[in-house]
Amino acid sequence: MGYVMLAGAIAAEVAATTAMKYSDGFSKLWPSLVTLLGYVIAFALLAQTLKTVSVGTAYAIWAGAGTAVIAAIGMVFLGEGLSAAKLGGIALIIGGVVLLNLGGAH
Repeated sequence: MGYVMLAGAIAAEVAATTAMKYSDGFSKLWPSLVTLLGYVIAFALLAQTLKTVSVGTAYAIWAGAGTAVIAAIGMVFLGEGLSAAKLGGIALIIGGVVLLNLGGAH
């Protein structure tokens, strides 16, 4: 169940970060509210996750998956450029999360 909550936390964080892009520096009400609500949900779910998943494992997955998904959203939907360096960076993030998990972070 911990990993299900972690997936929800990541989804909420990704939604909040995406909404932040559309908030125009928190000058637009609805995207700003989605950002706030998304981060509240994300941190609440992450806190629940930490009851059953070790902090190192949870945070590695949280940070790595969130970063990779936001980078992909930026490239696919927000017109950010796609480059070999970006793809390599995402691959390194994913590889780092896998190594942390294999190396006994949990």
